[in-house]
Amino acid sequence: MRKPVSRTRTLAVGLVLTAAVLSPSGSASAAADQYEWAALGDSYTAGGFVGDPQPALGDASRDGCDRTTNAYPDVVDRELAEFPPGKPVRLTNVSCGNATIADIAKDKQKPISPVQPPADGWAEVDPQIKRANLNAGTDVVTIGVGGNSLPFGGMLLKCLEEGTAGKSCREHYTNPPEGEESIQDKLARVQDEYIEMLAHVHQAAPDAKVITVGYPAVLPDRGSDCNRLSLTELGPIAHGDVDWLRDDVLKQLNRTIQRVTNFFGDRYVDVYSSSVGHDACQPAATKWVEGICGDAADYWPSRLPGTLLNCGPIGKRVTLVHPNARGYENTAAHVERAIRIALLER
Repeated sequence: MRKPVSRTRTLAVGLVLTAAVLSPSGSASAAADQYEWAALGDSYTAGGFVGDPQPALGDASRDGCDRTTNAYPDVVDRELAEFPPGKPVRLTNVSCGNATIADIAKDKQKPISPVQPPADGWAEVDPQIKRANLNAGTDVVTIGVGGNSLPFGGMLLKCLEEGTAGKSCREHYTNPPEGEESIQDKLARVQDEYIEMLAHVHQAAPDAKVITVGYPAVLPDRGSDCNRLSLTELGPIAHGDVDWLRDDVLKQLNRTIQRVTNFFGDRYVDVYSSSVGHDACQPAATKWVEGICGDAADYWPSRLPGTLLNCGPIGKRVTLVHPNARGYENTAAHVERAIRIALLER
């Protein structure tokens, strides 16, 4: 649950006013009418199935990126409406489901939203730093990306497939077939891509405070906590593979993001620590992330296109281990704090 922010707001306002009095010179953005915040990232930023679609269903400007009103950028945006007095924070959210690290800075992305796609598919969208119009007037940039560059979702589906056959996916990724990357190679590549991406972000927004956002604890501390007969958890994925995915993949991905962030002198937001015990294998009232199948808004599909996965028979929708509203509230609390600190430092 999020803590009340009234005391935080009061402290923040006081610090802002004090800084304004004591500081002999202010930055150009400090004199502007509003702060500019750009939110970049993948589905863990965009939201997917939590809240109302943005833009709304039927809107001609829909782009297939599946941004929603209850994802953390919108939650934070609502909390920042009064910070500081008389100077709002304007959010430009260009996050996009299935985005890779390269899609942030240099590559066009082909969105794959399953929600009311055009007959000829979604049009390509520009790299997110271009869509967000990052420039010298950008005050804060938040970035939540990296999982799709492994790709974590693809690995999860492979582990699901192997588990169904009574096999383990760990061997496949630690000693892969010829021509495929090992997990070590994947993480090394992700590190290089993240370095290049952050360099592009700093070049595009040279005066911005850059905040990177890690991934939550979507997997339990013990794989044996999962019911392999339940698709609302992690389904038939072997317990040993759950432990491996947690320790050797997800935690290592977060460490990679944090390491590169620290190298650039930016701020890393850890949402993993606070979300331990709220993973996909917990009871419905406790989990902050849905399982392979889970609860989602009515517009979200129960079948995963191109696969045999169908959550309809159990009255669920395809959620593929993504945060629910409570998970986004937790992330929002940490991101909001980081943004407030960043603005106070300007």
